[in-house]
Amino acid sequence: MSSSPEFSLECQGLVRAYGSKTAVNGLSLRVAPGEIYALVGPDGAGKTTTMRMMCGALRPDQGRVVVAGFDLATRVEEARARIGYLPQRFSLYGDLTVEENLRFFAEVRGVARDVWPRRAGEVLNFVGMTEFAGRRAEALSGGMRQKLGLAAALVHRPPILLLDEPTGGVDPVTRQSFWALLLSLLREGTAVLLTTPYLDEAARCNRVGFMDRGRLFLEGPPSAITQRLKGRLLEVVGQPRRLVEKVAREDPAVESVQPFGDRVHVRVASGAAEGVQERLGPAASRAGASGLRIRPISAGLEDVFLEMLEAQSSPGVVHA
Repeated sequence: MSSSPEFSLECQGLVRAYGSKTAVNGLSLRVAPGEIYALVGPDGAGKTTTMRMMCGALRPDQGRVVVAGFDLATRVEEARARIGYLPQRFSLYGDLTVEENLRFFAEVRGVARDVWPRRAGEVLNFVGMTEFAGRRAEALSGGMRQKLGLAAALVHRPPILLLDEPTGGVDPVTRQSFWALLLSLLREGTAVLLTTPYLDEAARCNRVGFMDRGRLFLEGPPSAITQRLKGRLLEVVGQPRRLVEKVAREDPAVESVQPFGDRVHVRVASGAAEGVQERLGPAASRAGASGLRIRPISAGLEDVFLEMLEAQSSPGVVHA
């Protein structure tokens, strides 16, 4: 038997290589009951490989995964029974109806025949698809397919959900609906680990971990992460924008200049914001820029992650 663990999901020192390429390099993280943890990073960072090791689809070369107190390497069936996994490309059976797809996944997960119809009805109601139970999966929209994927992951009532870019490629309304479902699960104590390309989604999570080149090098609550750049970010508006960027880069206290739409985010050295703000306006005007507006702003996750990508010199994880 497993005791009630403090963390629903833990991995310690995960390593996975494909030939000479190390996809995941010494990754460790924990997710508690009722917590949602977002794993973010550029393409090729190792996020999907991490997810596949977490659910047992891939064996790590080194390290271990513990699911609800069960070691995934030695207690495979007990561990997998407690995981609901939604991969990036959820494989539906297009010629089966929504209900038939759910029956298949319920039986694969060991849900008893006299239980699965009630369970299927519950999860279809939860994801708002009851009226589509008889529709073939191939006739569903992209957003409805994602909801069916979530229903299939939930049909055996797992305490842990692994979601690999669950809202990728769906419209904003469907994204909001999907997140409402996730927040409902959190209130029931479900632990959720997800990957997402959307930093506005990551900002809604309890904790965020940023991966690059197989390493996790920054993690913490979103509010703590963004505090790293407190007092070091200026927003500059002016035309032409590229001229404004060029002038900003010439200031010795400016560390980075990033375009954000029609605006520019200027990251400065600690304690230098006021001086840069005083110098930048006149310098840009002399260079021929017009319509200048400069103001200090609070950093977002994207600002911090850009900073971290530029300064990946430390091999350890930074905890915010």
